[in-house]
Amino acid sequence: MNTKLDTILFYVKNIEVMKNFYVENFNVKVIEEDPVWVLLDAGGVNLAFHKIGDQYLEKIDEGYLYDNNTKIVFTVDLDIESARNELLSKNVQMRKIKTFENYDFWLCDGTDPEGNVFQLKSKKIKSPF
Repeated sequence: MNTKLDTILFYVKNIEVMKNFYVENFNVKVIEEDPVWVLLDAGGVNLAFHKIGDQYLEKIDEGYLYDNNTKIVFTVDLDIESARNELLSKNVQMRKIKTFENYDFWLCDGTDPEGNVFQLKSKKIKSPF
């Protein structure tokens, strides 16, 4: 069997908030949507958000942020510091810029409105410091 990754799906509390966050900050395009589902074209892979069922939403405390082991990685066409600063100016929670020895990319993690971690990735051209 040959496969190709098509979509990464997240179950979320608020479809509209999540859609707006990714459309406004990452310039992804809406492919389809309805009250419980949105599908976004995020480049080579689609990103989907599906509303958590009401029977489960009732059990989630107000303000709870998810803690999971998934990270969405976006390559950016800006230098990493400019990309990070753009998101910080929009009050997006961003961590410090980092890299690894013998690694050709700068990285910077951030958090979306429901606590999912995303990462910005930029080819090393110059030091961001």
